[in-house]
Amino acid sequence: MTSKSMIDISAIHKDVKELLGKDKSGHGMDHVDRVLKLAMTFAENERADKEIVTLATLLHDVDDYKIFGEEHAKKLLNANTILDKYNVADKTKSKVLNIIRSMGYNKYIEGVRPSTLEGMIVSDADMCDAIGSIGILRTHAYALSKGNVFFDKDVQPETELVDVTEYKTARKSHSVQHFFDKLLRIPAILMTDSGRREGEKRKMIMVSFLRELFQEEDSQEWQKYLNVYEDKS
Repeated sequence: MTSKSMIDISAIHKDVKELLGKDKSGHGMDHVDRVLKLAMTFAENERADKEIVTLATLLHDVDDYKIFGEEHAKKLLNANTILDKYNVADKTKSKVLNIIRSMGYNKYIEGVRPSTLEGMIVSDADMCDAIGSIGILRTHAYALSKGNVFFDKDVQPETELVDVTEYKTARKSHSVQHFFDKLLRIPAILMTDSGRREGEKRKMIMVSFLRELFQEEDSQEWQKYLNVYEDKS
């Protein structure tokens, strides 16, 4: 099996890019690279194993159900293939796959969370990329890929946490709905000190943006929803 110093990270990066390079839903290689940069900063701050963090970050979306389907997501087919291709040691492979299996908002709804520091770091970095300025752009990019509008003031957000089946199948009719159904809730569930600091900063960017949007749209009802998050800031 391959030792730490022999794992070809650049080759793995290339393979991941081939899998995700055409994605237009906000889960492409640009997302992976941003998450990797943030995860490495968190790993430095939290003194985590950078090799595990790097591998898990690079591979965390290569079996995403939204891109590759439920079978890939369940079996992690692409992640397994890549790790085997580069003869990654069994112990390292197991750690990486366990991190990927425990990541994502769907897993959070199911009550599954990362149990290792490295997993918490990758999860936090991934969730942070869903919020803030980049999160606003990614949310709208995904909505456009599904033919949805940015804001429909007549469609109200979910005020309670739904189960994972309902979350996956519910139609997100506009981007702003998604801010309240998920994105504004993310900072409260981040697991590391580094992640929580970054998440709070990015939350305030979204709150400021939405406040201005609702003022321009003269939407007092939606401002009431936003007040909950402003009061917690």
